[in-house]
Amino acid sequence: MSDVEKGRTSQTQFVQHHHHTEPNVAPRPVKIANPAALGLFSFASTTFILSLYNVNAKNIHTPNVVVGMACFSGGLAQFLAGMWEFPRGNTFGATAFTSYGAFWMSYATILIPGSGILSAYTSVDELENALGIYLITWFVLTFLFLIGSLRRNIGLIALFSALSVTFLLLAIGAWSGNVSLNKAGGGFGILTAWIAYYVGLSDLLVKEESWFTLPVGVIPQARAY
Repeated sequence: MSDVEKGRTSQTQFVQHHHHTEPNVAPRPVKIANPAALGLFSFASTTFILSLYNVNAKNIHTPNVVVGMACFSGGLAQFLAGMWEFPRGNTFGATAFTSYGAFWMSYATILIPGSGILSAYTSVDELENALGIYLITWFVLTFLFLIGSLRRNIGLIALFSALSVTFLLLAIGAWSGNVSLNKAGGGFGILTAWIAYYVGLSDLLVKEESWFTLPVGVIPQARAY
């Protein structure tokens, strides 16, 4: 056998050996847990605290203690819940959690003195008008989420309905300077928080791991023919 033939034979044997020894393993699928309970509990807790401040519970008029919650619980934790909803294919949950996570972080930024946002306004009326525009914008977005929830379940419909009223009352209260409207917005905010707690708990209590489950009023979907 010539040197050229020997070289070809050795090369063929190497390729065959490499082909048979290289493992052909499919990538293992990654299962992402349902982040809905995290997002809803984070939203509910932060909303509950701020809403209690809005109704002047325990004679509290300065809401700045909520900044930490707004940054890390209602903000960061809820934002991450939204990011985890994307690979699960839940566009509605991803958009809602990410949006309200961003809302809480933006609200916290307004209250942080170092941001210079509040100190930039020399007129109280101008500040209240600016806050009113900020709040009415979130009312519009929340109303859009309400429309998107109409074919999902009664729990989400109730949640976004109460939250829409909350933002609307707070916006009108900021524009008018009416303290009663601000307190009414706080009252609806408390209601919103408890609805969010309920819906979050219903997501947490799965059949395989819980003694009981909570109904959220699932709306039957139309069958495709």
